[in-house]
Amino acid sequence: MTTAPRRSDVTRAAILEAARERFASDGYERATIRAIARDAGIDPSMVMRYFGNKEGLFAAASAFELELPEFGALPARHIGAVLVNHFLDRWERDEVFTALLRVAVTNTGGAERMQAIFKEQVGPIAAGFCADPAEAPVRAALASSQILGMALARYVLRFPPAVEMSREEVVAWLAPTVQRYLTEPAPEVAGS
Repeated sequence: MTTAPRRSDVTRAAILEAARERFASDGYERATIRAIARDAGIDPSMVMRYFGNKEGLFAAASAFELELPEFGALPARHIGAVLVNHFLDRWERDEVFTALLRVAVTNTGGAERMQAIFKEQVGPIAAGFCADPAEAPVRAALASSQILGMALARYVLRFPPAVEMSREEVVAWLAPTVQRYLTEPAPEVAGS
């Protein structure tokens, strides 16, 4: 026997959906509890009841799982293309990550949330593919710089050349660089 969702679960889900859309369209600073409540069709006091304040609402709305594929059996030479394709899929089907990227650029809480995603979800990928575990954080940061840079240019700032590139072109340009950052030997640095 299946039970109907509790009213509180439905209300909470409506608030989170409205918040994600509002944060995506307006950014953190301009999004208001009133506008989010209006979008969800509820009284603003209900948003406060469930989430406490705007920061609490943002934290809940920006809970984000990258849904990274299993890389265990994947040959290391394919990691760059798989990662770039995966991130393109995430941005093209889900506004939450784009909203989080927008907010992270201008808001400390958003930046902290993005840093947590990086540490918890991206860092372990680099650790699994590089020979020296001490290099993993640097390699993850370099790979992320390429992927997030394209996301910013293509989905947030909407630079025409970045938007007009086909998916295959994006992968062809980015994948080799991401691949190099994750799997190639570290460059020799003078004086170190």
